[in-house]
Amino acid sequence: MPQQDASNTTSGIQLYTAGTPNGHKINILVEELGVDYTVHKIDIAKNVQKEDWYLKINPNGRIPAIVDKNEGRNKRVFEGGAIMLYLCERYDKEHKISFPYDSDDYWEMVEWIVWMQSGIGPMQGQANHFYRYAPTKISYAIERYQTETKRLYRVLEDRLVSRAPDSDGNQWLVGGKYTIADLACFSWVNWAEWAGVDTKPFPKVEKWMQAIASRPATQKGVDIPEKFEMKEAMKTKSGEEEYAKHHSNWVMKGMEDESGKH
Repeated sequence: MPQQDASNTTSGIQLYTAGTPNGHKINILVEELGVDYTVHKIDIAKNVQKEDWYLKINPNGRIPAIVDKNEGRNKRVFEGGAIMLYLCERYDKEHKISFPYDSDDYWEMVEWIVWMQSGIGPMQGQANHFYRYAPTKISYAIERYQTETKRLYRVLEDRLVSRAPDSDGNQWLVGGKYTIADLACFSWVNWAEWAGVDTKPFPKVEKWMQAIASRPATQKGVDIPEKFEMKEAMKTKSGEEEYAKHHSNWVMKGMEDESGKH
């Protein structure tokens, strides 16, 4: 069985992940919760996420996914939003970064997580693709997805503007405290420049990002399963080009493999 398979592991959270926005939010979350976990790097460049053993964990063939082996369980969960809700329900009993189930704040938190998964995630993901990876630069597609990403950032900005600050002067999406709603959205906004989107028109979003980025769990989580290098690469034109070339190669290879199957 491939090394990433954890069928013989008897305890802990088995975390199947990669260094992407979708992976980052779960990597950061397990650090925030302080749970025992084991990282299994899914090498997207080699299409490991499409191997049969992994499809038994995540039939969608994407990252992230977990298998919870604690207390005799063998519970697999895929899709970032579902993983976040599951982990908080089981391992955030004091509701440090979540809210009690069925409270008004809980459902408001869920709203923003779903908003991210149906809005910022797919729209910014498409902006990434057409701006960075597509072999033919289609200006309509780039403008379409960058504009929609900016619109969603404006929604986020307006929401933060409307929120009362906490004792440290920070404003959060729900309930006056940092929660997985903020983390879910941060995981994508933290990659804004990769999509060619400038965050300067959104000062509340930038302050919110800085507050999240300064958290120890965030600093650890973004370097799982390998060091987060995008922001450093973006400091020079050559670094940006090299980073784009590397990632474009495996993105396009993955598309070729998929087109041959469907």
